[in-house]
Amino acid sequence: MIIETERLLMRPLTRDDLPALISLRADEEVSRYLGGAAMQSEEAVTKRFEFYLDCHARHGIGMNLLLGKDGGEVLGWGGLQPLEDTGEIEVGYGFAKAHWGKGYATETAAAWLRYGFETAQLARVVAVAYPENTASRRVMEKLGMKYVKTEPHYNTDCVFYSITREEFTPRPGLYALREGPGADAAGKS
Repeated sequence: MIIETERLLMRPLTRDDLPALISLRADEEVSRYLGGAAMQSEEAVTKRFEFYLDCHARHGIGMNLLLGKDGGEVLGWGGLQPLEDTGEIEVGYGFAKAHWGKGYATETAAAWLRYGFETAQLARVVAVAYPENTASRRVMEKLGMKYVKTEPHYNTDCVFYSITREEFTPRPGLYALREGPGADAAGKS
């Protein structure tokens, strides 16, 4: 399944995407809120990549590669996945530093929330972030997610946000689903 938004194409990861993910997560500032440099070694990212692929195989959802529509540049990754220690479905995203502050995180998370509620028929989606990651917290709040508590996830204390299907309001703009390359777009609004 490919999701198209105003500026992005989001497609499932393939084995060929591992080098791009390693490169994206190697930047010290990008990795700061992902467990730090120690958690972004090639070995650690490869293990996480296998988790992402397994999510797609087992659940039909997972992290996706995020591409700019205006040339196909790899901007980051994002999607829905089971939150490892609870099994609840988490929305997550990460971007190369060059693409911070451009609204891509909000565009990505909004599309995945819509997919989660409208297509996957989820009742609730959660998100976690380091407490000091104010940019990510602002994205969650812009999308109507509510702070619930602070608790340990990914080996550190995280703020925990959630939103239910009833609380979610889709954002205006292009949102289209495609079965694969060349498929007709559906779901535009």
